[in-house]
Amino acid sequence: MSVSREHRGRGVARALCREVLGFARARGYGAVVLSTSAVQVAAQRLYEGQGFRKVGTSYPSLLGTALNFQIFHYRRAL
Repeated sequence: MSVSREHRGRGVARALCREVLGFARARGYGAVVLSTSAVQVAAQRLYEGQGFRKVGTSYPSLLGTALNFQIFHYRRAL
């Protein structure tokens, strides 16, 4: 999920996140999982503010490992 810079700070990402959660809940899913990179701090804050919890980390490639570029994995039970 991404919101263009000129539209950030208006609650669009929060609304999209709520829609995804509602969509999944209405269809009987037990959880929503997602991933974001370590450098996307605003995304991490958004997801954590919506009740997601970090459940793990990984590296996207050998180069990612060498550069210590982590991917954070999140989960939210519904």
